[in-house]
Amino acid sequence: MRVACIGGGPGGLFFATLIKRDRPESEVVVFERNRPDDTFGFGVVFSDATLGAIDAADPVLSEALEEHGRHWDEIEVRVHGAQERVGGMGMAAVVRKTLLNLLRERARAEGVAMRFQHEISDPDELDGFDLVVACDGANSRFRRMFAGDFGPTADVATAKFIWFGTTYQFDGLTFVHEDGPHGVFAAHAYPISDSLSTFIVETDASSWAAAGLDAFDPATPPGASDERTRAYLEKLFHDQIDGHALVGNNSRWANFATRRARSWRRGTWVLLGDAAHTAHFSVGSGTKMAMEDAVALAGALAEVPHDIPGALELYERRRRPQVEKIQNSARPSLSWWEHFGRYVRSFDDPLQFAFHFLTRSIPRAKLALRDQQYADRVDAWWRERHGAAPLDTPFRAGPFRLPSRRVTATGPALIGDDGTEIPMESFIGGPSSSGVWIDAPATEADLPPVLGQVRDSAKAGAPLVGVRGGTPLTRVLVAEEARLAHGLPAAIVGRYDDDAAATLLLSGRADLVGAAG
Repeated sequence: MRVACIGGGPGGLFFATLIKRDRPESEVVVFERNRPDDTFGFGVVFSDATLGAIDAADPVLSEALEEHGRHWDEIEVRVHGAQERVGGMGMAAVVRKTLLNLLRERARAEGVAMRFQHEISDPDELDGFDLVVACDGANSRFRRMFAGDFGPTADVATAKFIWFGTTYQFDGLTFVHEDGPHGVFAAHAYPISDSLSTFIVETDASSWAAAGLDAFDPATPPGASDERTRAYLEKLFHDQIDGHALVGNNSRWANFATRRARSWRRGTWVLLGDAAHTAHFSVGSGTKMAMEDAVALAGALAEVPHDIPGALELYERRRRPQVEKIQNSARPSLSWWEHFGRYVRSFDDPLQFAFHFLTRSIPRAKLALRDQQYADRVDAWWRERHGAAPLDTPFRAGPFRLPSRRVTATGPALIGDDGTEIPMESFIGGPSSSGVWIDAPATEADLPPVLGQVRDSAKAGAPLVGVRGGTPLTRVLVAEEARLAHGLPAAIVGRYDDDAAATLLLSGRADLVGAAG
C-alpha cells in the first residue's frame, strides 16, 4: 500500500509512524511545504487524564513530556491583584518544535519518507497513492478544494487572540486578566521549557481597535510578527511577567474558528486533525485531538485492511462522536472568553470570579473532586455573605420573598418550596409589577432581540425575569444579561439537579433555579 500524508504536523507524523509500523511493507510519504526548522507556534499542552489512547499506541508523547516538558497540578487565576489556585488539574506541556523533532525521529526509524519544502498543489500528483491523508491544518487547502465532498463549515468567534511566548516562567497554566486603558485583555499562559512559556492573549474587538492593534497588515507573508502589539502587551502585562520580554513567532491577531465537516472522507482521501475539526484552545488541544485521530485511523485500517473506503467509514463513525463531544464542551468555554470583559468588571471578588471561570464547562461537584478545599472555600464564602447554603438561602426581589432559591415554574408563577408565589407574565414590553418570562433562543445567533426584551423589562420596572426554553448556554447568557448588565434578578428554569443549581447560584449566573411544574 502507498500512503501519502499532506502535512508534517504531529497528527500526520504520528499516523505515518503507526501505519508504517503496522504495515512495514507499505510506502509511507509525508509531504511538508515548510523547511524542517520552520515551526510556527510555541508549546503544546495536554491533560494527564486524556493521554491513554495515544500512549497505548506509542509512548513518544509521554516520553517527550517526561524528558523535555513541564508538569503541574494547579491552575492559577489572576484578577484584581489577587491570585486563586485550584489543584487536581494534572497537565503538562512541551515545546512544539521538540515534539515535532521526536515524532520525526520516530517516523524515520520506522522507514517513513519525509519530503520537506514540497507543497502538493495539484491532487493529480498523488494519483499513484492508495490512501491520501489531508492533515494540512485548520486552513486546509484540500478541504477547500473538495468542499463539495467534505462540506466544511466554520463558526468564527468575535473575540480576538494572538500567540506569543515569554521568557517569564509561569508555574503552570495561568489565566491573567488586565483591565487596561483601552479595555480588558486576558492571557492564557503556561511553561513549556526551563526558559520559555506560551502566552496567548485574548480581547474583544472593540478593545483591540481602541488600543490601535488593528494596523497590522494580515497579508504580510508568514513569519513576521505584529511588533506593535508585542510592545503594547509587554507594557500592559509588565507587572504580571516581571518585565520579561514577549517573544514573537508569526504572532498576529486572529479570530478563532470552530471548524466542522459534513464528511471526513472522499473516496480514498480522508481528513485528519485541524483539517477535519477544531475546538477552542481553552478546552481542547488540537495536537492531542490530531494524534488521537491518528490512532483511530490506524486502528480502523488494521481492522479493515483490504477495504480502504470501508476503513475510512469506520474511522469517522467511531471518532466523530468523540470529537463532537469535545467541540460541544468547548462552546461554553469559548462563549466565556467572548464575554470575559463583562465578568472581570462584574465580579469584584476574585474567588467568585475564578469559580465562575472554572465552572464554565463543569459543575461544582466535578471541581470538588479535583480540589475539595477550593470548593469548600467557595461554599464558605457564600455562607459568610448569606448565612445559609446556596439552595437554602432566602430570596428577596422588590415586594417578593421566597424561603429558598429552588422554585417550581408554572405559566403564571414561580412557586417557592413553602407555596409562596411570585406572579409571572409573558413579555409584553410595558410596565410590569410581576416577574417577566423571557424565552431563551435555540441558538446564540438569535440572542440580540431576546436581550432587547431583557433591557426593556428592566426599563419597565420588572422585579425579576424568568428565563426558560432555549439551551443551557443561551439560558445562562440571557440570565447574565439581566443580572450583570441591568441589575435585574434572574431565575433560570430547566432540568438542573441540586449540584447544577448550586453551581448557577455560587457562580453568579442566577438568583433562582427552577424546574417546570
